[in-house]
Amino acid sequence: MKIVMLTGSPRKNGTSSLLADKFAEGAGEKGHHVVRFDAAFRKVGGCMACGYCKSHGGACVQKDDMDEILPALLDAHLAVFVTPLYYWDMTAQLKAVVDRFFAVDRALTDPPKGAVLLATCNSRHTWAFDALTEHYKAILRHLRWDDRGTLLVSGVGAREDIEDTEYPQKAKALGLSL
Repeated sequence: MKIVMLTGSPRKNGTSSLLADKFAEGAGEKGHHVVRFDAAFRKVGGCMACGYCKSHGGACVQKDDMDEILPALLDAHLAVFVTPLYYWDMTAQLKAVVDRFFAVDRALTDPPKGAVLLATCNSRHTWAFDALTEHYKAILRHLRWDDRGTLLVSGVGAREDIEDTEYPQKAKALGLSL
């Protein structure tokens, strides 16, 4: 299976990065090919709603790193969204990538893909994830993608808060389950 992992954390060794690493490890052990795109360390401009893409076969007027990941995403069977929670939703870096799906959203629906959400937050309140999970469900509904799993981890503000928990192994198990 071809998997595209889209991460949003600006911390290279943060909590969500650990989940991404473990998920990719599990998926790799099952023989899946994982392409990882760390949005926070790439050049991705936000959608400008100019409509250029709709009159130019999905090509964006912006020439940035989305040109690299969109072909892989179109070819993928599964998309994995990985983010720490920033003010009740995915990071701005990941949101910029998701907004740019607009250029090819019809192509992303055929054939339908699966999706996974991995997210972390410092808050101990599980309701903190409500907006993110509803946003994720709306993206999947629009694209007609299937949810293949969600792992939400609260109360982890730093990597050491998550390292010795069950969550890295749960992320790996999710990757292995595909």
